[in-house]
Amino acid sequence: MKACLQFAVIALLNIYLACGFTTPISHEGRRVVISSSVQTRSASSLQMAKISEKEAQSAIDKVVAALRKDKTANEELGQLKQVNNILGFGSPQKGKIAVRFNASFQKGGKGLSSIPLPFGLGQSNKSEGRGTMVGQVKASVNEQTGKVIECSVFRDLGYGRAFNLKV
Repeated sequence: MKACLQFAVIALLNIYLACGFTTPISHEGRRVVISSSVQTRSASSLQMAKISEKEAQSAIDKVVAALRKDKTANEELGQLKQVNNILGFGSPQKGKIAVRFNASFQKGGKGLSSIPLPFGLGQSNKSEGRGTMVGQVKASVNEQTGKVIECSVFRDLGYGRAFNLKV
């Protein structure tokens, strides 16, 4: 049983190192043994810069404005109608705000339903959402200038093509 557990640990560590990670996994300063060497890390070395929701919302507004203004994005994705939900935000590097959110894009047509109104008053102009694509937007914004550094829109939950905004 002990040999089987050791084999499993070694296999997991090999997979971890094969994925490109160079440092061993540690949790709150616990020791990890890799090939008979012991390394200790403190949990404070993994802290990232934090940003507020207001800063993140400002960055999202800049990205939305850039996507709405870009002609290539409007031709390929359609017009950005709304931000559906915010998936995450943070600051992976100093001076850089990273945001990820879902947004609805509508290409051609109005997407109006042809539901008849009561008493023969014609048809409704209720928007039905036809022709709408929801894409995941991943972007980085400069914290000082507010300029969009990079922006990608993933269609079809990332299984389709991605659109990269030229900045």
